[in-house]
Amino acid sequence: MTNPAAAAAVTPPHEANAHANQFALLGQRRFAPFFWTQFAGAANDNLFKFAFTVMVTYQLQLSWMPPAMAGLAIGALFILPFLLFSATAGQLTDKFDKTKMIRFVKNLEIAIMLLAAWGFVRADAVVLLGCVFLMGLHSTLFGPVKFAYLPQVLDARELTGGNGMVEMGTFVAILLGQVAGGLLVALPQVGHTTVAVACLLLALVGRGVAQAIPPAPATDPGLVINWNPFSETWRNLKLAHGNIVVFRSLLGISWMWFFGAVFLSQFPSFAKEVLHGDEQVASLLLVVFSVGIGVGSLLCETLSRRQVEIGLVPLGAIGMSVFAIDLYFASRALPPVAVMGLGAFVSQAAHWRVMADLALLSLFAGLYSVPMYALIQLRSQPTHRARIIAANNILNALFMIGSSVIAGALLGAGFTIPQIFLFTGIANAVVAFYIFMLVPEYLLRFIAWMLSHFVYRFEIKGDEHIPTEGAAVLVCNHVSFIDAILLMAASPRPIRFIMDHRIFKVPVLGWLFKLAKAIPIAPQKEDPAAYEAAFAKALQVLREGDLLAIFPEGAITRDGTLQPFKGGVMKIIESARAEGIEPPVIPMALTNLWGSYFSRIELRGGQNVAMAKPFRRGFFSRVGLNVGHAVPPADVRPDALQQRVSGLLAT
Repeated sequence: MTNPAAAAAVTPPHEANAHANQFALLGQRRFAPFFWTQFAGAANDNLFKFAFTVMVTYQLQLSWMPPAMAGLAIGALFILPFLLFSATAGQLTDKFDKTKMIRFVKNLEIAIMLLAAWGFVRADAVVLLGCVFLMGLHSTLFGPVKFAYLPQVLDARELTGGNGMVEMGTFVAILLGQVAGGLLVALPQVGHTTVAVACLLLALVGRGVAQAIPPAPATDPGLVINWNPFSETWRNLKLAHGNIVVFRSLLGISWMWFFGAVFLSQFPSFAKEVLHGDEQVASLLLVVFSVGIGVGSLLCETLSRRQVEIGLVPLGAIGMSVFAIDLYFASRALPPVAVMGLGAFVSQAAHWRVMADLALLSLFAGLYSVPMYALIQLRSQPTHRARIIAANNILNALFMIGSSVIAGALLGAGFTIPQIFLFTGIANAVVAFYIFMLVPEYLLRFIAWMLSHFVYRFEIKGDEHIPTEGAAVLVCNHVSFIDAILLMAASPRPIRFIMDHRIFKVPVLGWLFKLAKAIPIAPQKEDPAAYEAAFAKALQVLREGDLLAIFPEGAITRDGTLQPFKGGVMKIIESARAEGIEPPVIPMALTNLWGSYFSRIELRGGQNVAMAKPFRRGFFSRVGLNVGHAVPPADVRPDALQQRVSGLLAT
């Protein structure tokens, strides 16, 4: 049971926290110290690991760990704690104040870096391998805090931008850490000592910044910790599976890590064997990949109108496959030449296509992953959020291990690296299609996003009045056959629509509305059973705390004017109130849509049809949606609602 204080702690911030864009978050205490804390931690992880990998590969002669095995052993040791301790980390994050957890993890990092400094100075590989495992533990503990903290301090309209900033910061930190680790460890005589000092300083900086993070109270302080990692891991996976959209989103994110791990693990070999470049070329590939991820992550807020827009996920998946496949064609026919340095590599036009493919592939991966993370944060129950994120970390680790095994098997079977990229791109298309069929909300939002960006110029006013949680009834004028799709594009949450049964017979649109689980309704005189069934399903939507939309005019307008509202909305409200449900009613008005391709038009001869003369309004015609203030259910009357919608049409 969650106490009132905990419930208050997870209440999204007030609108006073609104900001011009995601970069403005860096000027706010609720976000900036956390951002720089995680940035320092990610940089330190990678500085330490890469410096150690270079040291073992080039500087130490270890009979028990040959250079070819060093990267594999270090990577496996780092991932192992995610499998063993993620479940425990999720419980600790839900039970305790997240800020205190962050400071504890940063204290642990300082202790680990003190031990690592001793290992670097002594060039003791055994001690440093132990520190790799401990840094994996550090990241395991920080992971659930990292993603559970954001929805506790950001509101729903800030989640996409906040996640984009964190994703961008993480990959920039990874890049800077690896570059610094490689440069510092190679310094003559003082390399090992310099790395030791740098790792310790970064840990101290991270802990210092963490001191400024504001309190983030526990969401489930009464939780009893289960210290058995195996039973708790299974319980976390079952917990995540309780919300099927969230669980399948976890699988989608884990697949992205599988996809990315294939490319990241093959960069050194790809640079050497296929591109015929030296170590600097391999580093350039990492830079291009990291910049692409960062740019894609930052674009999410702009492309999503500052809401959790999962319609970007299919767009990201398409781009990932297209450019992974093109990378195969761009790299398979490169002529064999002597090993090139960075200058010679970038001077050849054929290599620019390779770099463009990598940049765009990773950019679309950023568009794919950020909305998924935001959706999980938004839809997960706050008291269980960290444990669900811990389940995600477990799945991520398993998928990354799987990617290494499969890539190794393909190489062993004689596949070339470009062929592995081709295989991964095709597999991504298959997996993405499967996920989007299992969770049609992604596909529906993608169609809505495309329609509102590339068919119309869609402007929304007052979208802050659409509730981010709880049941509500949306009422809107009915202008065209795609009104429902435009409302989908405006809402960060899924909407169930009550729609005239005849629209389900329209090709393509009917299939889409069935996919959206729209509720067909027929006139009571025509089909009494279907009429009553529609209202029963509508009431169930409100019982489940979801959004329900109705077009009270009962049919698409034939002349562009607002028709009288029928009494169906009253029947819904009265039935809900009889069960103790008090759903607010949100009036909406679609503007400037009349006369477009999907609305009706009167042809010569008096025939009134829709979807005729497709270019009658040209491309990118302006349409809008005005959203009004909520009406309390006790004040709902059809004539009053009609007046409110009419007023919104005039604004």
